[in-house]
Amino acid sequence: MTKPALVGGVDEAGKGCLLGPLVVAGVSIEASNVRKLKEIGVKDSKMLSAAKREELYPQIREIAEHVHWVGIGPREIDDVVINGKKLRKLNYLEARYFAKVIDQLGASKVTVDASDVIPARFGKDISANLAAKCKVVSRHKADRDFPVVSAASIVAKVTRDREVEALKEIHGDFGSGYPSDPATKAFFTEWMRRGDPLPSCVRKSWKTWLNIEQTLIGVF
Repeated sequence: MTKPALVGGVDEAGKGCLLGPLVVAGVSIEASNVRKLKEIGVKDSKMLSAAKREELYPQIREIAEHVHWVGIGPREIDDVVINGKKLRKLNYLEARYFAKVIDQLGASKVTVDASDVIPARFGKDISANLAAKCKVVSRHKADRDFPVVSAASIVAKVTRDREVEALKEIHGDFGSGYPSDPATKAFFTEWMRRGDPLPSCVRKSWKTWLNIEQTLIGVF
């Protein structure tokens, strides 16, 4: 008996963060089971509390045929941000990792949440890096509009949140890790004021560090 075709979704978490991995996650599922994702309350991870995401995570794994994620570390991110050529920087790096995840999902069609301002370009870059044949649909707000992408966004966010909590156990509570977070800015401003080198988990190519340095120069 032929197995039903699988549909998949892929999303990322942590792109704009100052530290830790950028996590790309994918979920594949039988098309007839997509309704089950809706029934358990799956939606864009940004619309859910951390507790709700943790609650949904094992349920998604139970419903899905395949769940796969990969982390892109700070060193690789810094290298491509600093040295990457035009159109071969962070968005292209993400496209390559989206392709790695899609290759593990066994789906004939995968919808992705586009990181590029031009969704079609992002989809084309993903397709060019696939090892296995798969139709890629690249859309903005796919994490909101497609339940299987919403499920992937939850997996990505839960996985990254756990990684961030592990980093806090080592370095202390630095808040969310995003440049807009006053707690994060205050934590690392004090870190740099002490003259300590930034830890290896930090993305050193972010302009935030230069801005903090300039602020400290004005203080002394």
